Amino acid sequence: MAARSVLRVRAAAEGLNVEHRETGAVPDRVGVASPQKAGESSRSDGAGGGHKPGRGAQPSPARKRRKRRRGRKVFDRSDAAVETERESGEIASQPEAPIIGGVSAIAVPGLAARSHGRDLPVFAALDLGTNNCRLLIAVPGRPGQFRVIDAFSRIVRLGEGLSLTGKLSASAMNRAVDALRICADKLGSREIARARLIATEACRAANNGDEFLALVKAETGLSLEVIDRRTEARLAVAGCSSLVGRETDGLVLFDIGGGSSEIALIDMSRRRSSRLANHIVSWTSLPVGVVSLSERFGGRAVTRDVYAAMVDYVGSLLGRFEGRRRIDHLVKGDRFHLLGTSGTVTTLAGVHLGLDRYDRRKVDGLWMDRVNVDLMIETLLSWDFDQRVANPCIGSDRADLVMAGCAILDAIRQVWPSERLRVADRGLREGILNELMADGGAWRGHGRHSGSAE
Repeated sequence: MAARSVLRVRAAAEGLNVEHRETGAVPDRVGVASPQKAGESSRSDGAGGGHKPGRGAQPSPARKRRKRRRGRKVFDRSDAAVETERESGEIASQPEAPIIGGVSAIAVPGLAARSHGRDLPVFAALDLGTNNCRLLIAVPGRPGQFRVIDAFSRIVRLGEGLSLTGKLSASAMNRAVDALRICADKLGSREIARARLIATEACRAANNGDEFLALVKAETGLSLEVIDRRTEARLAVAGCSSLVGRETDGLVLFDIGGGSSEIALIDMSRRRSSRLANHIVSWTSLPVGVVSLSERFGGRAVTRDVYAAMVDYVGSLLGRFEGRRRIDHLVKGDRFHLLGTSGTVTTLAGVHLGLDRYDRRKVDGLWMDRVNVDLMIETLLSWDFDQRVANPCIGSDRADLVMAGCAILDAIRQVWPSERLRVADRGLREGILNELMADGGAWRGHGRHSGSAE
């Protein structure tokens, strides 16, 4: 089984076109289903309704099929999967089913990849970052949309100590390899049509990055592609494009990572295309993220003076970004906003909402105004380390990193002040899937795609 799995993943990976092209369709909706108890019927946002059976009654299989065809929606993943990702970092190989048109669709090999009696190609995206290891496996839906059938996320802190030593530590590499073994098993359990398996800043910056990649290959059979910063910025844009409405003329999209932070300036005030990445007028990648910044200044006991020093340091890096003024003509208008995709902004959103447990449905796409962002950062600054650990949207894994992320966010807001920030719980993996499905012709023959960025 293991040998077949490795061969299957290898075949999919070797068939990839990894040229850095401006590709990827813009999804017009990626949502999340609600968890449900056995026997309950759930209705998704905008899903077709249909007759609801009485108490204790079960709809017939024929009715289930009719409802599924009539109300088919595309969901990013099940709530159970998201909550498991945030809490323990692992998702069962058969997670709770996403809700499609009010009917549960079991995510198992051979069933989840079928629609209307035909096989759907399965696509996969893996992102090994400085802090997290993440995987999405999905099938295409309507043009520009996809449905996740399996997912995995674990905090591995691959870049722990990297900013101080220039090398990946043995313990960090072992944590990452353990997570990647799980990803390899998930990939090997399905017939993958196309996959892209990427690594980012930690592997780019480490002196022993090649040694680590060889270890991953030997231990898991996975060949990781170390992407450059420009590609990383473009993928972040492609992954978040469905959150950019037609009323937007300009935005700054940022992805605060563990070892680097990607920033893209986007101008859509002229003729629009269906791909948000086509509107990038300037971009930069700061060589600083939540892990490296917290290691430089300390992340546990963050005083106001330490926090101010963090903001000033990131501000000095932004000051070297020559293209930072390319959208100044849009920043002061009411058709401009910030769009953040990272654990920092999703954590702020969760704290802002007062969630007892992180809930992606309530966070992804949330708008926060300037006053509320200020209030949340001020609240976190007033908390000590133990209070941050106690918050269910932060926890012990993020308590020593969240203030560094807030400092990077504040530095960005100083350069591009905005009254509005939109929060995205999505990023590189979604961007990879969009590009793979578009390049692979998964949406051909379904009519013209009308993405939200057009």
